[in-house]
Amino acid sequence: MSHEKLYRLDLGDRAYDIHIEAGSLCQLGYAMRARFPKAKRCMIVSNTVVAPLYLAQVEGALHEANWDTQSVILPDGEVHKNMTTWTTLMDALMASKLSRTEPVIALGGGVIGDMVGFAASCYRRGIPFVQVPTTLLAQVDSSVGGKTAINHPHGKNMIGAFYQPQLVWIDPCVLQTLAIRELRAGIAELIKYGLIRDAEFFAFLQRNMKGILSLDATMIADVIYHSCRHKAEVVMADETEQGERALLNLGHTFGHAIESMTHYQRYLHGEAVALGTIMAARLSEQLGFAESGLEMRIRALYRNTALDVEIPTFTVSEWLDAMGHDKKNVGSTIRYILLREVGVAFVCDSVCDADIDTLVQSFQ
Repeated sequence: MSHEKLYRLDLGDRAYDIHIEAGSLCQLGYAMRARFPKAKRCMIVSNTVVAPLYLAQVEGALHEANWDTQSVILPDGEVHKNMTTWTTLMDALMASKLSRTEPVIALGGGVIGDMVGFAASCYRRGIPFVQVPTTLLAQVDSSVGGKTAINHPHGKNMIGAFYQPQLVWIDPCVLQTLAIRELRAGIAELIKYGLIRDAEFFAFLQRNMKGILSLDATMIADVIYHSCRHKAEVVMADETEQGERALLNLGHTFGHAIESMTHYQRYLHGEAVALGTIMAARLSEQLGFAESGLEMRIRALYRNTALDVEIPTFTVSEWLDAMGHDKKNVGSTIRYILLREVGVAFVCDSVCDADIDTLVQSFQ
């Protein structure tokens, strides 16, 4: 019996399918042949961790469907999501001489997906790209929605473009080789969907965290689909983050600051988002938007996931400086995503520096 799940993200002539099916990596070549019937060549971009595990399998699937392939392997990790690595990728695209109709495939986690998407948006002013995410975080969040970027020393994802993939191909089986720390970081993004728009999903995660951590096949496919549907619905309503899509950044204003202040070396993205969400929850309570106890509920679920809940110590000025470079800001105003309760988030532009001072002091 097939366990295929399909969701179509409808953006008119830029619509694309999100395909979720265990064991489907071997079908990628034929899926791409159907999506790009006239193309003969493609490039696969992966990293030093994922390539030894899955590159040969993906190449084999593509060759079986009569694709000519080239492969580029980049260094692994958020610390390499920068202009230097991106330039290496652009050099490879230039050398490949891919045409405007020939796709590039992002085989990896969020870092690879972001860099490949941004490179695809720039090379020849735009060529097609395909997301083949191999981490839970990428499968449930970053591979969907067309946000592509690289980091700058002054801020995360500050250089990039909104550029949609033409296919998202998710095989949950690849998670079997994912490090447990990466799995937990991805679960932080699952929890985010429950917090911003689906209290029932949050309750489901509370009840079923053990099964999710053990990668129960049915359960993991369901939560991936559920998360992709949430992400797709928000993107279809607000593709370029003028309104509702900003809610997907719950925990990210503080989280991105944490990543930046620790030079992208101490925390995985999902870990930093979890810490940022704790801070956002406490700020929501501090300002009277949420009732006392919300932060504790969130902390409890993170603890069940074995995520770190200790907020790193920095001065108020360091926090404000790092958050001042956040891409979501409007002018000099730092935008915060806060909570009224589980399942209800909102954008708040009225937080002042004194509020952040009080918040930061409360963690010290």
